[in-house]
Amino acid sequence: MKIWTAGCFLFFAFSSAAAAENNGYAVPPEVSLPKRAAASLSDIWNGGRPELYLPVHTWHNRACYPSSKIDKYNESPWGAGIGKYVYDGTDARKALVFITFTDSNYHPQPLLLYTYQKLWSGDSDIFRFSLGYMAGFTTRKEWHWFPVPAALPILGFDIGRFSFENTYVPGLGTNGGNIWFAWSSWRF
Repeated sequence: MKIWTAGCFLFFAFSSAAAAENNGYAVPPEVSLPKRAAASLSDIWNGGRPELYLPVHTWHNRACYPSSKIDKYNESPWGAGIGKYVYDGTDARKALVFITFTDSNYHPQPLLLYTYQKLWSGDSDIFRFSLGYMAGFTTRKEWHWFPVPAALPILGFDIGRFSFENTYVPGLGTNGGNIWFAWSSWRF
């Protein structure tokens, strides 16, 4: 499972690098994938604008957990995060994000992520829908704070500089995963 997740992380990081830009010009296709990924990350780090993240809700799929466990789980993930984002000129938003929240067992869970979201706005200058992915690392107390790669889809919508986004963590065995996680962000 860890190898599959690491493979997804690398695939997503490198596939998004194809859209990397440098000073408004697309990185030429003859540039290697690792260099395009580095250019994409550099664009965000050096030219990105700040954003604030607030976890909103988690929901444990009732079909996958007994009620005795649901009653003990935290579904109010208090926490916060910061990030930097850029629009890449192809109706997409890329970001580097660090967020920490209280997990299902009331322990802190940090995430370090790269996100890529394709945006659709139609004729609106205010409303946008987004679909993309996040790839990065997380850790938990139950894992003895060992960092684990993660890659998940993102679905969201924007109203001006405010976003509401969410993902679904698939099942990871008995009583693991199968969790809907939602957060909001504000771009400065």
